[in-house]
Amino acid sequence: MLIRTLKTLFHRDLNRLKSEIVHYRSEDNIWRIDKDITNSAGNLCLHLIGNLQTYIGAEIGKTGYLRNRPEEFSLKDISRKELLAKIDETMDVVDRALDLLTEEQLQTIYPVLVFEEKTTTEYILVHLATHLTYHLGQINYHRRLMDMS
Repeated sequence: MLIRTLKTLFHRDLNRLKSEIVHYRSEDNIWRIDKDITNSAGNLCLHLIGNLQTYIGAEIGKTGYLRNRPEEFSLKDISRKELLAKIDETMDVVDRALDLLTEEQLQTIYPVLVFEEKTTTEYILVHLATHLTYHLGQINYHRRLMDMS
């Protein structure tokens, strides 16, 4: 049951992420920072992709994905089209990886130490869903601020 719920939430929010990227009036605004806003929507998008590709794709789905976290925040001016393709690819990876899980496996210890102490796979997946939603809200706010100017 939880796996189906998580798949639904990841689909919903990755589709919302795509919608946010699509709705920037200017592609340049995706990469703008201003005053105290230190992360552009483009960099937050890359960060979300890297996070899900790592903790769900590589660890659960065994995709072989290798994360370069510093690049998630340093790369600039990737086209909107490429960002959308990366989101679609991530959605597929998340879907396939979650299809491999059983409800019993959710209670096992997640294979990588992500926080200060070990957690269950279920905990990590719920954390990843809320992490996605948190940054999605930032991107929505960023889009509305950047498109006003």
